[in-house]
Amino acid sequence: MEGTHLMNGIVRRALVAATAAIATAAIFAAPASAGILTVSATDCGDETLTKPFAPFGDQADYKLVRNASFEKGTDGWTLTRGAKVVSGNEPWKVGGASHGKSLVLPAGSSAISPVSCVGLAEPTLRFFAKKNRAALLGISTLAVSVYVKTSLGVVVPVPVGVVLGNGQWKPTPPMLIVANLLPLLPGDRTPVAFQFTPILGDWQIDDVYVDPQRFR
Repeated sequence: MEGTHLMNGIVRRALVAATAAIATAAIFAAPASAGILTVSATDCGDETLTKPFAPFGDQADYKLVRNASFEKGTDGWTLTRGAKVVSGNEPWKVGGASHGKSLVLPAGSSAISPVSCVGLAEPTLRFFAKKNRAALLGISTLAVSVYVKTSLGVVVPVPVGVVLGNGQWKPTPPMLIVANLLPLLPGDRTPVAFQFTPILGDWQIDDVYVDPQRFR
């Protein structure tokens, strides 16, 4: 029986990985010009800046990843295995007093964001997260990765880090994107997508931001 459970777990993880690979290939399907190590961004979308983490002592300007407040649904997001928008917002409502939604990530699910632009001056990712349930001994983490497309056309994942939780909403620490270093040249930017995967539990996320130091 133990072997069966182990095999089922391996199969589930393989299916999630395969789904993520297909999804990211589609996300990066739009044509782009070649950069040094990565493709160069051709359309960076909304660059509106705010200071959402000022209540926590972080005065940096941030831009919201597209539809990452989840108030207008998940257009551009790729969700698997039960990930969905639900009622319930991070309590500080940094995106607006009327906001009331977030994204729930059950165990075994994943969420891949729409494409954002990063470069040498966009070093960090930050968002709000809450661990809802842990499957084993109260231990559960939320894994964060970034997908980047190389100049050879290969989409590769780069680990960003893991989030720990205690059952309460909290802002994550600024997480180094790492992939922002790949373009090398100042001013060059590359399209990336972020993946959120709960490990051994259920999680919720809200208000996903990138820190664009380029605009300061």
